Amino acid sequence: MKIYMDNCCLNRPFDDQSNPRVHLESEAIKIILNQCEKGNWKLISSDIINYEISKTSDDIRKKELSLIISIATEHIKLTDPHIRRSKELIELGLNSFDALHISCAESESDIFMTVDDQIIKRVQSIHSLKIKILNPIKWLEEVLI
Repeated sequence: MKIYMDNCCLNRPFDDQSNPRVHLESEAIKIILNQCEKGNWKLISSDIINYEISKTSDDIRKKELSLIISIATEHIKLTDPHIRRSKELIELGLNSFDALHISCAESESDIFMTVDDQIIKRVQSIHSLKIKILNPIKWLEEVLI
């Protein structure tokens, strides 16, 4: 199983854990990342993930995010086909970073995970998607049950 997590997902364990939803999502992400570390699943990275991590203003968080993404077994280089696909997705209502993430994930991954409700809501009406997009809790429920 090849898993692509957007930066909202990767950052979730560093968010305020006093909110029960944030805490549950963080735990789901940690479980998934642990399975990737064990080699049971594969975490996929991309140029756009690395770019967003590089723009993180908190140096400690940036270092932690770099450590997390270092367990990725594959890296997707941003190419012209990804950019063309992201332009199509932008025309369908996604913002540029979300479109770039999804275009990369579609090319090499089995699942795209995000904790961003707006992305999940927007993609429900996009019938040309080539990948399933889910919250990590929802995905774990599907996989483990």
